[in-house]
Amino acid sequence: MTAPQVRKKVCIFGGGAIGGYIAGVLEKKGDCEVSVVARGKNLQAMRERGLTVSTPEGRFTVRPKVTDEPGELGLQDYVFITLKEHQFADALPQFGPLLGPQTAVIPPTTGIPYWFFHQMPGAFKGQQLAQVDPGGRIWSTIHPSRVIGAVFWIGAHLVAPGEVRQDGAKAGCPIGEPDGTRSERVQALSRLLTDAGLNARVRDNIRGDIWVKATNSLCWNPVATLAMARMQDMAATPECIALVQAMMEEADAMATRIGLDIPYPPRKRIETTLSAAEHKMSMLQDLELGRPLEIGAIETSLRAMQQLSGVSTPLIDGVLAIMKTRDLTYTQTAQTGQAGHP
Repeated sequence: MTAPQVRKKVCIFGGGAIGGYIAGVLEKKGDCEVSVVARGKNLQAMRERGLTVSTPEGRFTVRPKVTDEPGELGLQDYVFITLKEHQFADALPQFGPLLGPQTAVIPPTTGIPYWFFHQMPGAFKGQQLAQVDPGGRIWSTIHPSRVIGAVFWIGAHLVAPGEVRQDGAKAGCPIGEPDGTRSERVQALSRLLTDAGLNARVRDNIRGDIWVKATNSLCWNPVATLAMARMQDMAATPECIALVQAMMEEADAMATRIGLDIPYPPRKRIETTLSAAEHKMSMLQDLELGRPLEIGAIETSLRAMQQLSGVSTPLIDGVLAIMKTRDLTYTQTAQTGQAGHP
């Protein structure tokens, strides 16, 4: 007799929009044992009513295991860290109980991740990014040998505690090993995600995909937030699109200097983003909800790449400076209860 196949254990660390969507579709498919580490109202809602996911294909509710104590979950096969970049380092002490010798970790990639140059061919192989990971805390806690790179093109929104909506095209999550190999662990993860409905191709140049995502965030997020606009509104303003493209070209000059292969040109990336007409960029969502913005993480990645490449980015620098002022004035307004910002 063939021994029964042991289901993989998958922990989603962070139950927001992206984490909630991934947990929801994996739990619905039922091929793995899913758990979610969450907190606050989101944790309470999922405990009481389950996790509800709405997609263009329909709406469903599932009940994965939910906790705010990772130690309750045991060792995992895969850990998706779907926290915001500014929350990641603070959560490091909580990851230990989840990590066994074979546990693979999928860290956040809003900006350039701490492991970016691990196993990258060329002059920068093994380069650690002190700006991104001061003192190497993340590197030593979650060594890059554990990492599977991933990029989330999901278009998800947390519409209420415990309730996620996914808009637009089929959710994408390209994944890949830092060394470009098609290991058993990355292929097994691809099968799990693909069977759950995601477009989770294994990529041999995951850094290129991460660069595309990071520059998308670097360029689209501040411009769309300053404009307070969805993608359909941005598309109606050619001057804004020209600004985003010029910023992407500045950023790509840094990538070219460090020897990175970029899989898609700026115009193609812009067209893809604009195709999700109703989508609202995550930074704008955070601003409207009064949450901290990820400007720091985005700018930190930018400064690290500027230093390594020796390429200046005056246009990006100017837009980020205005965005930081916007964030400051909005925060001050929210704290004093004054009107004046949406």
